[in-house]
Amino acid sequence: MPSLPIPLISALVLGFLLVRMWLTDRRHGPLVMLLALCAVQGLVVSLAQHYRVPGMASLQPIMATTIPPMAWIAFVTTAMRRFQTRDLAHAAWPIVTLLVVVLHPPLLDLLIPLLFLIFGGMILRHSLKGADALPRMRLEAGDLPGRIWQVIGLSLIATAFSDVLIIAAVILGAGYLQPWIISVYSSVLLLVIGVLSLSGALVNAPSEVEEAQEPDVSEIDTQIVARLDALMTREKLFLNPELTLSQLSRKLLIPVKQLSAAINRVTGENVSRYINAARINAAQNALLAGETVTSAMLSSGFNTKSNFNREFLRVVGRSPSDWLGAHNHQP
Repeated sequence: MPSLPIPLISALVLGFLLVRMWLTDRRHGPLVMLLALCAVQGLVVSLAQHYRVPGMASLQPIMATTIPPMAWIAFVTTAMRRFQTRDLAHAAWPIVTLLVVVLHPPLLDLLIPLLFLIFGGMILRHSLKGADALPRMRLEAGDLPGRIWQVIGLSLIATAFSDVLIIAAVILGAGYLQPWIISVYSSVLLLVIGVLSLSGALVNAPSEVEEAQEPDVSEIDTQIVARLDALMTREKLFLNPELTLSQLSRKLLIPVKQLSAAINRVTGENVSRYINAARINAAQNALLAGETVTSAMLSSGFNTKSNFNREFLRVVGRSPSDWLGAHNHQP
């Protein structure tokens, strides 16, 4: 009786999700490309490991090395910044893998796990910094985008250890488990990345450049930001580290998109930077009042020192300690 291998089932599921994303969400770009690569890799693994199609075993490692860099590109371009030409450099990894396949195949046992570890670690490290480190993510999603990317990063890292299991199986005389290890690990990874990439929480907010293409500042925009400024002064909502754009929207009784667009057009900044500027101003006052840098960080609405230092440098132009030292030495 005909049966379908696990990776092929994964490929079919991912193919369905890809079509759904393309037709219903109308989403394009790196996330769609990542999902497409996962679907193709599932197909390649099944053809190589189960159907023994000639050439697929050589193609499998090459396709595998497209996924970690594509996951990184999808992460940075949806959560941190716009796509840049330098991102194209990551296309070199499959080419490097092809050369390794031709010249020295044993090196694949080091190259592939290393790529999964490096890119998975990079995604995990940046996503753990919190929502403030993901300026392109919509504030109303809260911490969810970061958590999704953390799972994807951990999945990439976990996949790197599949080779460790394969080596252990060979040493223990259970080499017959190798196809199962490859199938299970690859299928789980591909499904995790594919399913999570569909999340609406990963739809990034318009960037400054994209917003700048909208109509000029209107009187309504100015009034909205004036109301927001008054709300910030009166209730100091920016001191809440869990503040989201949706919370501001409910406070002002203004739709989220309209509020976000007004802030961008009037201030030239996205919502995250607008809020963090108010937090840095509060931190400066706390430092001048004699609080320590850590105390000023916590009292001004920041959760982590790395986010605080980064935003302080962006807003003020120097680190908190340097700024305080220079201020204290002023005549």
